Amino acid sequence: MALLSRADGYAYDIASRLAEDIGMGEGTIYPLMRRMQADGLVKTYLEESSSGPPRKYYQLTKSGRAALMAQTAEWIAFSEGVSKILDEFKASKFPNVVANAAGAE
Repeated sequence: MALLSRADGYAYDIASRLAEDIGMGEGTIYPLMRRMQADGLVKTYLEESSSGPPRKYYQLTKSGRAALMAQTAEWIAFSEGVSKILDEFKASKFPNVVANAAGAE
């Protein structure tokens, strides 16, 4: 949904970006896009293409924007919690590295 927050996206471009950035395969992406459409988070439309058949574009809905905001807040809280746990782990297992890093600030 974050990819669609700035502009509508062509299905293939979305799939390519997710595959490149996070290693998500097309077999996961397309069912996810269909599920988001069924849940009312995105809507689709076709646009003519000069290089072949019409392309399916995805557009974030108002519900999708609200879900993106909520999920972003949840992700930030989750990642901060993971960072805290990893910092504690590093401090207990690698105290010299943590002390040197703190002294460099």
